[in-house]
Amino acid sequence: MVRRHDIDALRVFAFALLILYHASGVYETNSDFHIVSSYQYDWVEWVRIVVNRWRMPLLFAISGIAIGLYQPTRGPLRFAGNRTWRLLLPLVFGMLFIVPIQSYCEAVRNGAVPAGFVHFMQRYLQIKPWPDGGWSGASHGVTWNHLWYLAYLWLYTLVLLILLPLLESGIGKRLQAWLANRSLVWMIVIPTALFFGYLMLLKPLFPETHALVGDWFLHAEYFSVLLFGYLISRQQDFWQRVTRWRWKMLLVALLGIAVELGLRAMGRGLLLPDDVPEWLTVLPWGGIERAGRALYMWTALLAIFGWGHAWLNRPYGWLPYATEAVYPWYILHQSLIVLLAYWLIPLKLGGGIESTLVIGGTIAGCLLLHELVIRRVGFLRPLFGLKRKRNSNLARSTTAPVSAL
Repeated sequence: MVRRHDIDALRVFAFALLILYHASGVYETNSDFHIVSSYQYDWVEWVRIVVNRWRMPLLFAISGIAIGLYQPTRGPLRFAGNRTWRLLLPLVFGMLFIVPIQSYCEAVRNGAVPAGFVHFMQRYLQIKPWPDGGWSGASHGVTWNHLWYLAYLWLYTLVLLILLPLLESGIGKRLQAWLANRSLVWMIVIPTALFFGYLMLLKPLFPETHALVGDWFLHAEYFSVLLFGYLISRQQDFWQRVTRWRWKMLLVALLGIAVELGLRAMGRGLLLPDDVPEWLTVLPWGGIERAGRALYMWTALLAIFGWGHAWLNRPYGWLPYATEAVYPWYILHQSLIVLLAYWLIPLKLGGGIESTLVIGGTIAGCLLLHELVIRRVGFLRPLFGLKRKRNSNLARSTTAPVSAL
């Protein structure tokens, strides 16, 4: 397998961003997060939009690149079995023993169940629907909350493996070379048009659910970027071009998000004056907003890859350890956020202090649980997506482990 330091580093930064993003859900005005603070801020929504447009496409694209660098054609069945084990085992374990922390806090805060985690877990592990359970997923009796990514990634990986004979055929190789040699304009226009089509045709019919079944808008968007990641993973011409274009991509991305945020603000009456010209009232603002969104998502993705390749493609000393830590931190972080917010919200410490403690406590909890427990206890390692240790030496290795994410 070919290792790419910039891809490993981008994966670390993208998952680290999830802590800030999910913690911000506690403080967003009109938030639908599992637990919400009494301290809410309008500006948080705008920041979340800026980040949300590319954060999950980035993770799926990185996963596609990682699969391409691994070159699973040398053993597709073995690769499928390994990915199934490393994705579904942590998913099931997390749904049964990590995510319930969030469900319990949410249900108690909603007044749906009495305080008492042991009693809640005894009922939760029966995996039966909860009438009026008061927590996300109660009607199913079990939920995966933020771990939905593992189920989606597993499904997309299997679909990609089925497509391998076509992708590695002569036609597939020509497609990869064609993608790597597009001009700047075509590299922007073609994918933006594709993602714009998804927004216009699929999103109104299939709202985002993260329920796997019937989530066709997200499947189209996420599998497309994963497939793109696979196709360009070994195309050096592409990486040279995207690195050279990184400033231009950044500027176009800023234009795209300015269009989306500007039109959203207009729709809320923040920028649209009362005496607006009549021609402005008949333009298809929804379509223009979606075009800005598609343009921003795609060019932000390319800009991140360009800047990452320019700045991060080197063997940083912290990278092997951080690459290993990504999976356990991902599994733990949202349950820690919800638990800390559940404890801290009643104390009325003030928005600044409370949010700092939630974020800082989450980082500290992930660090301590990973370093002192998960990576040192053999049977826990696969439950959190880590490979078993072949020896008792826990020193940091010089070669980053292959991540399943």
